[in-house]
Amino acid sequence: MTTFNGAGTVAGNFRWRRTALAVALGLSFAGAALAQSTVGSIFGQAPAGSGETVVVSNSSGISREVPVDSAGRFRVDHLPVGTYTVTLKQNGTVVSTHKGTYVSTGGAAGVDFTSGAAAGGSSNATQLSAVTVTANALPSIDVSSVNSSTVITSADLKRLPVAHSAEAIALLAPNTTGGSSYFTGPSGGSLVSFGGSSVSENAYYVNGYNVGEPYKNLGGFQLPYGAIEQQETLTGGYDAKYGRSDGGVINQVGKRGTNEWHFGGQVLWQPRSLEGNPVNYHYGHPTIPGPLGTLTYQPDDSSKPGSLYRYRNDNKTWETVYSAYLGGPLIKDKLFLFLAAESTKTKGTSVGSVDSGNVWEYEDKQTKVYAKLDWNITDNNVLELTTLRNNVSNGGGTYYDFDYDTLKKGAYSSKGDVTKDNAQFYIAHFTSYITDAATLSILAGKAHFQDPVIYGNNSPLPFISRASNATLPDGSHPHNAQTNTTWTLAGAKNASRGLRVDFDYRLGDHDLMVGMDNMYLKATDQGPSQFNPFNPSLDYYWRYYPDKYADGSHRVDKRNIGWATSMTTSQKAWYLQDNWKVASNLLVSIGVRNDHFTNNNNLGKAFVDEKNQWEPRIGASWDVFGDSSFKVYGNAGRYYLALPNNAAERAANISTYLVSHCQYKTIDPATGVPTDAYNCTPYASPDGESGAPKDPRQVAARNLKPEYEDEFIVGFDKKLGDNWVYGAKAMWRDLKAAIDDECSPGQIDAKMQAMGVDPSLTAPGGAYYDSLYGASYCRLFNPGMTNQMLVASSDGSHPDVTVSMTTKDWGFKRGAVRKYGSLNLYLEHPFDGKWYGRIDYTFSRGFGNTEGQVRSDFGQGDVSKTEDWDSWQLMDGQYGDLINVRTHQLRFRGDYQITPEWLLSATLLAQSGAPKECLGYFGPDGNGDPTGYNGGGTGNYHWCNGKRVSPGSNGHTPWTELLNVGVHYRPSFADGKLGFNLDVFNALNQQRATQVDPSFPASYSSKSDTIYVNSYYGQPLFTTPPRTMRFSVTYDY
Repeated sequence: MTTFNGAGTVAGNFRWRRTALAVALGLSFAGAALAQSTVGSIFGQAPAGSGETVVVSNSSGISREVPVDSAGRFRVDHLPVGTYTVTLKQNGTVVSTHKGTYVSTGGAAGVDFTSGAAAGGSSNATQLSAVTVTANALPSIDVSSVNSSTVITSADLKRLPVAHSAEAIALLAPNTTGGSSYFTGPSGGSLVSFGGSSVSENAYYVNGYNVGEPYKNLGGFQLPYGAIEQQETLTGGYDAKYGRSDGGVINQVGKRGTNEWHFGGQVLWQPRSLEGNPVNYHYGHPTIPGPLGTLTYQPDDSSKPGSLYRYRNDNKTWETVYSAYLGGPLIKDKLFLFLAAESTKTKGTSVGSVDSGNVWEYEDKQTKVYAKLDWNITDNNVLELTTLRNNVSNGGGTYYDFDYDTLKKGAYSSKGDVTKDNAQFYIAHFTSYITDAATLSILAGKAHFQDPVIYGNNSPLPFISRASNATLPDGSHPHNAQTNTTWTLAGAKNASRGLRVDFDYRLGDHDLMVGMDNMYLKATDQGPSQFNPFNPSLDYYWRYYPDKYADGSHRVDKRNIGWATSMTTSQKAWYLQDNWKVASNLLVSIGVRNDHFTNNNNLGKAFVDEKNQWEPRIGASWDVFGDSSFKVYGNAGRYYLALPNNAAERAANISTYLVSHCQYKTIDPATGVPTDAYNCTPYASPDGESGAPKDPRQVAARNLKPEYEDEFIVGFDKKLGDNWVYGAKAMWRDLKAAIDDECSPGQIDAKMQAMGVDPSLTAPGGAYYDSLYGASYCRLFNPGMTNQMLVASSDGSHPDVTVSMTTKDWGFKRGAVRKYGSLNLYLEHPFDGKWYGRIDYTFSRGFGNTEGQVRSDFGQGDVSKTEDWDSWQLMDGQYGDLINVRTHQLRFRGDYQITPEWLLSATLLAQSGAPKECLGYFGPDGNGDPTGYNGGGTGNYHWCNGKRVSPGSNGHTPWTELLNVGVHYRPSFADGKLGFNLDVFNALNQQRATQVDPSFPASYSSKSDTIYVNSYYGQPLFTTPPRTMRFSVTYDY
């Protein structure tokens, strides 16, 4: 494994030695060896002598020769990851060679020519005339790094039982937690939370270019699994070169061609017949409270408790993956090619809940293609060209009726909608080694994304919402074939382009760096449209309520919702960095970064322009004994996060949310539509979203600051005997600013009147009324800070008013709080040719009132526009445990080479549960809905039965223990080229809830002042997946 020494492929016994190599460590604070880098460094010590040089070379034609200084020290930076041969020359004659030196991304590999075999004094050395050849023995601990990262190499991925996703690899690192299953990335997989942050606050890189999902930043695009040379997972502490993440970083580096042609492939299949039966979901037995004043409680349906809610025993999948690769020289030592392709096909069954009454037989497809050209123009100039294509097609297949009495599939209902996510990346990276001390790196890239939806469901009918609130004469609930409330426009697409330039210059004891880092993103026709493409005149859907009127009728609402639009985002930064060798065993990194974020609406006008965001970064590494056996390190930094393009959706661009209240007496059983809707009120918007354009000056606070977080890390790594390493790391994160939207124009109105503004001007018909209660009803702001809100006169008859809104003015008790602290302890046995093992225990606590940019408890993915902070009532009681923090986590990964042909491997993640919640109606009376968000339905407030219930005070979900096991066989008759593998995921078939339904009420009748208690309250929304078995056959030539 590669916690500190790359691939972990050092042959023979691992030994810790006090050598002169420690003297060279002072040179090893490589400027390139951090964060989203694609390179690393080699440094070391040689016997001091005149005319000495060191040559570093690999099988991809890279060859760098540097002088050895008067103290015998040398260093080579900006080396592409991979395996190197390091040769010591004296006056042009080779005197010693180290083979197998592995460079990992963000790492520094040490080579010592002064002792043992390298000096010609060890019996393990191979003597070739006057030349000594040795296998590489890396230093015990990389004291050149102050960041917190885990590097997993292609060799590791071949051995470990890990799902084929960047997120599954990332979860091998401490301080990570699987995010809510409500949120998925471009490939459909679940996401990761780092250090208590939300899942949208991470950054994804491939070969140095940002490949994050461009619209909401939920996940990112990834290499074909067989094309991954390394994946670096950063959980904190990176330097000023990198930013725009206050969560974590997933950095993949792709493979490259070498001077030998290689090819291979893999066939992988996961049969549904060997999958464990997914557990069924049943209604619970929630306690029905007694009367609370005039308010009474009743079950939503007395027949539900304990009955089947969702049949899942047959919700199984069959997956097949075909992959192949080819790599080699087009021109030896000059031009290299690497190609890889991967095709995944998944078929499965998904039975919906008893209310939906359907079963979906789906088929997902995904294709990844990766190509890389490496051109060594000269020994000092290298050009890398990368292209990556990801084509995803999810959701195809067919819907059928499902009979919950017989648990059998019924008649055909409709075709499934196919959601496509097609991405194409083009990346160019030029590196010039101007001198031994100066390096210039230029990386440019662009990407195109198309995400159309092919609608298999061409029903012209409107969607039926909350059908359980209505009943047909036969006792069933109304439904039809329509599965969409809104639609995606055919022209939906995104684009990005980026440029970064880095210049690195070593001057004495200082490694000085300066650079720029710019990104531009464009979104077109993004967001939902209310127009049914198969019935263009239809722009609404129906929502049923339990309210009953005196004439025997019931309530139903007609809703018109849509806000498809376009927008752009610009993210610019520059940085300065000094990596300073203060003493031979003390390294200090001092840097500063300046970010500038701009978000533009569909007209190209900026509604957010955040300039001069200063981010100091400082880190230090102390080699305590000077022999790389005991390292103490720490760092502190500030990290800013930009708003993605999605922020303009609803907040800054035209949006529609209109409601008409109606009454009905009968429903068409064939269509589920009320046949006699009457007394319908005119369309009105509960939050000002009438479809009118929005003034970019008014949709956000005029002094809006970006989200940012301060982070502090301190830790140590220390040897234990000859074959072990142990260590500890403490982390503290404090969210200093957040962005969300407030929807409390009444609070601004009250402040204006307190400022002396005539109340008639903010009343209906007044000059300021439309600005307050119209299209800009909800505005972006920084909760907890004093926000300057602009209120404009609709007719120009009065001057614009800037209103300073404090936390007290909004009615909040406190501003945004998200604090996270953790302590990680680990013990590791580096690979010694026989076995590897590492165990981590992480204790962490997270508390506050803000998860981050999204909200996981009910899956709200409106980035920085969640229900949080819309009103003070919604925040009352929200301060508690953070949903993405697990108090206890125990991790293990390891492998054991039984014989040269057989290998066993395993991973384990055991962790405590997530906080439970109870969301209901507001206040001690138990039936308050001051925002109107409950709408007669489920709860949104942190109150239940008249009592405040904060997250975690209602308990936590159970512990989960996920054990994965791998068995690998490479027969000797095939020279190790042929491999047979079996991986078992969740070998114990443990299926426990990872998230439960937080909504206590199912509905509320204002007529009878009755809350109907949700029979599914506290029951599983998501559980750990059942046991699956994955078989694969590989061939590598």
